[in-house]
Amino acid sequence: QVESLYPRLGWVELDPEVLWSQFIGVIKEAVQAAGLHMKQIAGLGISTQRGTFITWHKRTGKPFHNFISWQDLRSAELVNSWNKSLLLKVIHVIFTVLHFLTGNDRYLAPSFLTFSTHQTSMKLSWVFKNIHEAEEAAKKSNCCFGTVDTWLLYRLTKGSVYATDYSNASSTGIFEPFMKCWNPTLCNLLSIPMSVYPPVKDTSFNFGSTDSEIFGVPIPIMAVVADQQSAMFGECCFHPGDVKLTMGTGGFWNVNTGEHLFASRRSLYPLIGWKIGEEVVYLTEGSISDIGTAIKWAQDIELFTNVDETAEMAQSVADSQGVCFIPGLQVSGYDPYLCASFMGLKPSTNRNHLVRAMLESVAFRNKLLYDVIVKKVHIPLRTIRADGGVSNNSFVMQMTSDLINKKIEKPANSDMSSLGAAFLAGLASGFWTDKEQLKKLRRIEAVFEPQKDSEEYRPAMDVWLQAMKHSPHW
Repeated sequence: QVESLYPRLGWVELDPEVLWSQFIGVIKEAVQAAGLHMKQIAGLGISTQRGTFITWHKRTGKPFHNFISWQDLRSAELVNSWNKSLLLKVIHVIFTVLHFLTGNDRYLAPSFLTFSTHQTSMKLSWVFKNIHEAEEAAKKSNCCFGTVDTWLLYRLTKGSVYATDYSNASSTGIFEPFMKCWNPTLCNLLSIPMSVYPPVKDTSFNFGSTDSEIFGVPIPIMAVVADQQSAMFGECCFHPGDVKLTMGTGGFWNVNTGEHLFASRRSLYPLIGWKIGEEVVYLTEGSISDIGTAIKWAQDIELFTNVDETAEMAQSVADSQGVCFIPGLQVSGYDPYLCASFMGLKPSTNRNHLVRAMLESVAFRNKLLYDVIVKKVHIPLRTIRADGGVSNNSFVMQMTSDLINKKIEKPANSDMSSLGAAFLAGLASGFWTDKEQLKKLRRIEAVFEPQKDSEEYRPAMDVWLQAMKHSPHW
C-alpha cells in the first residue's frame, strides 16, 4: 500500500518513485517467499488501482507531476462549472434527440452526462490548464498519459513499451466502450490532446519483457488488468449474470453482461471486463465509496482494537439504538463536500452501537445498489461472489445476504485482484489452456444464505434513509 500525499486541501497524490520501488520490492519478496528464483518465473501479470494517473515527457521519461489519485478533488471547481454550463445542457438535448431517433444506446450516456471528481477526464483537463510543461509538451506530441499500469509497463521495459489494456482504458471515463477507442468528442470538449494516449492492447497478451537489469533476467509481461475487473476474473465470474461484490476501500458491484454492452445509467456504468483475442466481455458496475476507509478511521480513533472484533461487537447489541452512520470520509464523486457523520446519538450509545451503525450502513448501501442493478440490468443474476477485506466481516456478509435475499459465496482467498492477474498471465503464457481449468482452482471458504426476512430490517433502514436525506444539507 503506497502512502498517499496531501500537498493541499483536497489533493491526493502518490509519489511515482515510491510506488515503483514498492512494486519491485513486492515482486521480489513474493518470489523469495515462494522459494523460487527469478529465472523460474514464466510470466508476470499486473493488476493495478484504476483512475489514478500521471503524465510524463515522451523523450526524457520525466514526470510532470506526481500520480493524481482517483480520490483527488482538485477538479471540483471545474466539475461544478461544467455541470452547470449551458453547453452541457445543449449536449444533453442533442444526444437525447439522437437516441430517440436512432434507438442506439451509444447516444444514451451523453444524454445525461455529468462530470464527477472521480473521473480521470476532468483531472487530466486540469493538468493541461495548470501545468505549463505538460501543456507545452502535448503541443509537440511529447506528452504521455498513463494510469498506474501504463507507467509500470513503461518503467519495467525501460521505456520500450508504452501501452495499456482495455480494462484500464475503459475505467478512465475517456474511453468509448462502444467504439473501443479514446473518445475524441470528449477530448475536444475538454481540450485534451488525443496525442497523449497510449495504444490499447488485449488484457491477456504478451506486452514484452522486463529489462534484464531489474530482476537479473528478462520476465515476460503476460497480462495487464484493472483491479476490479481482475477480481471479477479471479472469482471466475465468466458467464453473463455472474456478479462480483468487492468490499475494500470502496465497494464495487460488477455484473458480467457478456457480449452485450449496457449503456451508462445513473449510478451504473459500462466497462470492458477483459479482452482475450476475439473475446470481449463487458461489465456493468456500480460503486459505493467509503467502506474500508471508514472502518480504518474507526480503528485509528480506537473505536475497536482489531477489525476482527467488529462483527462480534455489532452482534452483541440487538440494534444500533437508532444511531445511523452517514458515509463521506472518502470523498464522493458527486458531492465532493459531503462529510461523514453519526446521527441519533444518545446518552446510552456505546462503542458497539457505533460499530453496528457503521457495518449496517455498508449492508444498506449494498441493498440499494443491488436493487438498482436488478431494475436496470435486464440479465438474470446467477452467482454472487464477494471478495475484499470487508468480505471477512460475517455481520456485513450475513446482513447483505438477508437484505438481498440471495446466497453469497466468499472465496478462501479474499485478494482476488492478484489471483485474476495470475490467471490472465497464465492463460497468455499457456500455463492454463482454458477457463474451465481455472474454475477447478476455486476454493470457497463460506456461503452466506438468507436467514432473516429483509422486512425485519425495514424500520432500521427507513431511519437510515431519512438520516441520509438530511446529511447533504449540513
